[in-house]
Parts: sequence; structure tokens; C-alpha cells
Amino acid sequence: MSENENGGRIFFARARRPPDRDSEIRLISVGVDIGSATSHLAFSRLVLARRGNLARLIRRELLHQSRVVLTPFVDVQTIDAARLGAFITAEYAEADIDPQSIDTGALILTGLAARKQNARAIGEIFAAQSGRFVSVAAGDALETTLAAHGAGAVAASLHEGVVINLDIGGGTSKVARCVAGQVESVTALDIGARLVLFSAQGQVIHLEPTAVALLTQAGLAWLLGDTPPPVDIAKLATTMVRSLIEVCGGSALSAFTSGLMRLPPLPNSAPPAVIMVSGGVAEYLRDENTQDFGDLGHALADALRNTLGAFTPWRVADQALRATVTGASQFSVQLSGNTIFVDPPEALPLASVPVICPVIDYDHLAPAQIAEAVHAARARFGADNAAVAVAYDFQGDATHDRLAAFCAGVSAALPDQPLVLVGSGDLGGLIGAELRRAGRAGAIVSIDGISLAELDFIDIGALLQVSGGVPVVVKSLVF
Repeated sequence: MSENENGGRIFFARARRPPDRDSEIRLISVGVDIGSATSHLAFSRLVLARRGNLARLIRRELLHQSRVVLTPFVDVQTIDAARLGAFITAEYAEADIDPQSIDTGALILTGLAARKQNARAIGEIFAAQSGRFVSVAAGDALETTLAAHGAGAVAASLHEGVVINLDIGGGTSKVARCVAGQVESVTALDIGARLVLFSAQGQVIHLEPTAVALLTQAGLAWLLGDTPPPVDIAKLATTMVRSLIEVCGGSALSAFTSGLMRLPPLPNSAPPAVIMVSGGVAEYLRDENTQDFGDLGHALADALRNTLGAFTPWRVADQALRATVTGASQFSVQLSGNTIFVDPPEALPLASVPVICPVIDYDHLAPAQIAEAVHAARARFGADNAAVAVAYDFQGDATHDRLAAFCAGVSAALPDQPLVLVGSGDLGGLIGAELRRAGRAGAIVSIDGISLAELDFIDIGALLQVSGGVPVVVKSLVF
């Protein structure tokens, strides 16, 4: 066993290593969620068991959940890094956990917080506490996917049919359609509890630009300093919920709701079997006595409670407010197979590359359909402009024509980035060679013998002379 510089534990298949004295690996992890409305974190102990050359997660024990605090801002555009840092430091102390004892973690910036001017700097500050972090400023698609997994909607779709996860936050609402244990499609729109803020006396003290359009649609006109009556607040909330229901239904959208969309709408389809509600607003659905934070949270919950049941059965997710907290990142470690292709060798190492898992029809391998599947997988991850690793599980005979079709589709989908492919079988070398034979320029990293899932990140180390493989650290978001 060796320790890499990021804290991952690497087991080499054919390199020398000491005898297995322990069958389990125990890691301490932390997950941090900085959202547009609230921020919170959680600490976990992850237990991984060795299975040959692999380390697999077998148990996750929650050690400490923090308080939930309003995300502090210096002004409407700037997150207050000092206050946020003090909160996180205090929670480490409350949990009695030394930051240096953290093995792994995930820090996610979501919603409006991810779009504030210093969001990236905030992520870098906290990730710098440990090189073991995966730090992500989650875009709308990735945040929607995270929420669907964390809320339990993906798991529920295995036995309940089509499940829509509706995650209502402070600035945006995220909608994921989950089918047979997969996130089939996602969308997001500008509806949230903190588009309007009120003083303790009920006066309007902040209006997001989207709130003005929503007010107009509701037949209202508020200015800063106004004190709207409860009936008008309820009217605004009902207008917002009507648009949410439109989006969940998957039918054609009104012109107004279309103008609120941050992503393309869900495809037209039959209504879901159930809607699960997560996010901060879901806490008001669970407990009407939840503290009022001077926003539209209570009003949105009331409007949902009065309206949603007429559309479809619904319930509050078990992990409502904390749906997007990823618990922590799991470091599992694998070693690539024997037939890899890396050209040039200087393409490695790679760190924290997001993994996409395109859904490919191996019975009818067609380059255009494969490219479309890769594009869809990138969109689900919100990685349209980022380098990605394409995970695949090639099915059927590895004939030249079938491999050529597969390679052509993947290459066409990702023309302007180093091509990183990770297979579960033993075709890495063949696929890399075919890509180069077909004229693919630039760096190609094609490895195999690795099992990956969507929402994973991977580190790929340099070639090992002793084994002919490359070490791979897999960082899986654990819900």
C-alpha cells in the first residue's frame, strides 16, 4: 500500500505490497454544501473492504451533522468568506474532528451561490484545507442530479415507476425525472424561496430580477419598502407553484414558464407516479412550525400543499434539506487492466476528472446515436465545457466494425478535448489504437478494468513500469 499526495490509498495488482493485515479501510469524510439560501456540512466514517485489488464501500456511518445556517453574504454579489469559514471551523470543533484527520471530502457550491462573483474562490479556499477534496461549483444540471440521488428519488424509481424529484431552493428549482434507477432527464428554472426577502416587520428588502417578472404574472407590483398583505404573498406563491407543476408534467410549457427555464424542459411524457419534494422549502412541508427566514418559504409550502395533490401523489423526501449534501467523497482505488493505450505518456497524470456514463445501445452501434448519448451524459453532469472521462461497458463481440463505430461516435462527440475512456472490460488498448488509426489527433488515454458510475471523479496516475498499468483513484459521491 502506498499513499498518494492527495491522501488516496493505492493498491498495485502486481507491484510489491505488504501482506493484507486488515481487510477493511476506514476513512473520515466531510461533505460541505454552500447554497444560495443555506449552508451546512456533515461528517461520516466510510468503511471500505478489500476485494482482491479493489476497495469497495460497504458501510457509511454518519458522525455529525452541522447546524443549517443562512449562507452569509457581504452584499448581493459576494459571499462572506470570513463568516462562512468561522462557521465551518466551529462545526469541526463541535464534531471533535481535526481537519488534518479528514481523508476525503466533497465541497459543492449550488444555486445562486455558485454564480456569485467569488464562488470559485470560496471553493478553492475550503478545498485548499486538504488536497483530498473534490471541489465542484455545481451547475444546474449537476445540482439537479445530485439532489435526485440525495433525496432518494433515483432509488425509489426502481420500484415505484417514474419518480419526479422537485428540489426547491433559495434561487432555483431543480426537476429530475427518474426511471428504473437512473436519472433520465433534468431541468431547472428560476423559482425559489429567496427571490423576495422581507424584514422582520414584513417590508420588502430585496427583489431578485426574476421576482419582478413573477409579480407581474401574478398581477402584483411590489417595490422595496412595501409591506404586502398575506393574500398577495399567497398569490405570488401560487403563481410560482403553477409553473413548477407545468414543468413536472413534461407537457408543452406556457410562454411565461418557458421564460423561467434555465435548462431545456423535460421531454413530453406521461405524468409521474409520484413527486418527491426536497430542498429547503420541503422542510416547511414536513413541519409547518419551521423557523421563518424572512422569505417565501412558508408561502411556497402552503401553495404546494394546496395545489400539488390535485396533480399527482407526492411526498417529502427523507433527506429534504440535505439532499444535495453529498455526505462525502469515497476514495475507492483500482488498478487499470493490461491492455491500455496512453499517447503521449505526458498526458498523465490527470486529477479529479468528472466521469460520464452515456447510455449506449450496443445492439445497434451507430456513431450518430453514440455521439448523442455522450452529449446527453455531459448535459446531465453539467460538464458541457469541461474535460470528462467516458465510462463504458462494451457489450457483444469486439469486431473491427463494432469497435470502429463506437470510437467514431465518442470521438465525434468530444472533438476538442483530450480523449479519456475508461472501460470495465479488457478493450482499452484496442480502442485507443482504433481511435489513432482512424485519425483522432491529440492526447488519448484509454484504460480498462475499472468500474465507474455517474457522479464519480477519477485521478489517473502516470504509467507504472513495474506493472504496465496505471493507478486510478475513484472518488465516488456517497449519498
